[in-house]
Amino acid sequence: LLMREEKNPGTILDLPFIQQYTEGFDNFATITRNISWEKIEEGSGISWEDIQKAADIAVEAKSIICTWAMGMTQHKNAVANMQEIINFLLLRGNIGKPGAGPCPVRGHSNVQGDRTMGITENPTPEFLDRLEKVCHFRPPIKRGHDAVRGIKAMYGGHAKAFIALGGNFLSATPDTAYTAQALSRCRLTVHISTKLNRAHLITGTEALILPALGRTDIDIQEGIPQFVTTENTMGVVQTSRGRLAPVSEFLKSEVNIIANIAKATFSKQEGAGNHIDWDRLMHNYDEIRHLISQVVPGHDNYTARVNQPGGFYLPNPIRDARQFPTPSGKARFTVHPMPDIHLAPHQLLMMTIRSHDQYNTTIYGLDDRYRGIKAGRRVVFMNDRDMEERHFRKGDVVDIISHHKGQTRTALHFVVVPYPIPRRCVATYFPEANVLIPIDSVADRSNTPTSKSIVVTIHPTTQPSPPLR
Repeated sequence: LLMREEKNPGTILDLPFIQQYTEGFDNFATITRNISWEKIEEGSGISWEDIQKAADIAVEAKSIICTWAMGMTQHKNAVANMQEIINFLLLRGNIGKPGAGPCPVRGHSNVQGDRTMGITENPTPEFLDRLEKVCHFRPPIKRGHDAVRGIKAMYGGHAKAFIALGGNFLSATPDTAYTAQALSRCRLTVHISTKLNRAHLITGTEALILPALGRTDIDIQEGIPQFVTTENTMGVVQTSRGRLAPVSEFLKSEVNIIANIAKATFSKQEGAGNHIDWDRLMHNYDEIRHLISQVVPGHDNYTARVNQPGGFYLPNPIRDARQFPTPSGKARFTVHPMPDIHLAPHQLLMMTIRSHDQYNTTIYGLDDRYRGIKAGRRVVFMNDRDMEERHFRKGDVVDIISHHKGQTRTALHFVVVPYPIPRRCVATYFPEANVLIPIDSVADRSNTPTSKSIVVTIHPTTQPSPPLR
């Protein structure tokens, strides 16, 4: 786009938008122009011709929405990837107008909402102050642990209890063997779960599984039907009501379980938590939403608004008024070096992916209609030429070894499948290949596991293999 603007000034970029709403463009443009096409093609695996086709689409489009998922966030330069997407959108003013903007795709019904509600290892001081004012206790101000740091804390004996609200922590996290050891070193592991999963098999000294109602189950507290809410990627908050009869009359809701844990804990202590009426909160979720409305911005009159058809949109100053939360009030163009991944001649770059018959760690079947796979998941997708160089044929059984900071990890018995993937790249399914993801291989700043860029070597298997599934 920069090259085309140079050839036809004023026809490609949205210069009035750039001047009024952004800063840092000149520096960004100068540095970007000096990157060689050879380096761009090598680093991206995309040809110059295909990049030109993408540019044609961008120039012809009146508005652009960029969507992405973990393919962008599970890299060493994950944050830089996000910022480069923003750079691209800013060039043609594709932020803060209808049909335009960034759109991260979440894989879970409430990942977005969790963050909004303050579920983070490092909540802002402003959030903590509001929480203290409304709920009359002083929340901890020391930074907590994200997933990777939490695993390391358990492994090192610094975190002694693990309580999971849903999820399949063992299968969802990197470095499966290391994570299993970390969990087993806890004094207590607790899973509040709607169904059994592999994480329940790796326990601390003491372990509890607390069955809970699922979101599809009818939730009645003290004779009154309850509902919870979810926030989607677009910032829309909606109700979620169960329709199915619970499998047991003794199942408790997640809210009920958590409130009872809090009630039992604080009843034996002086101070924080004693004055909170936990029974009222667990028996009427409107009361919880009333507290939220006083703490979380954008949730005023929460229950009434969410009960309106379609729920409500959370405020978004960038979308609604092109107001950017920076000191200057303008969006920033950012500059990043090209990733410099050095592979030895025999090495490949592996990413983990998901199949059609899969939702997160839940595997519904062994087929993948996206990629023509039937009756198995221990497969490694390879470029034809990479297979030829290694003398592999379709159906060969191989072992995969990851390499990171002098350490190796091995996953046995994967079937080679030819696939139109860029050269020197391979793909395997998550979570089967999580054992290869080093706990120390994380993205800069975000600390996200780099499951999309793992250096591996692939060798014919040296051990007899069982039937592969």
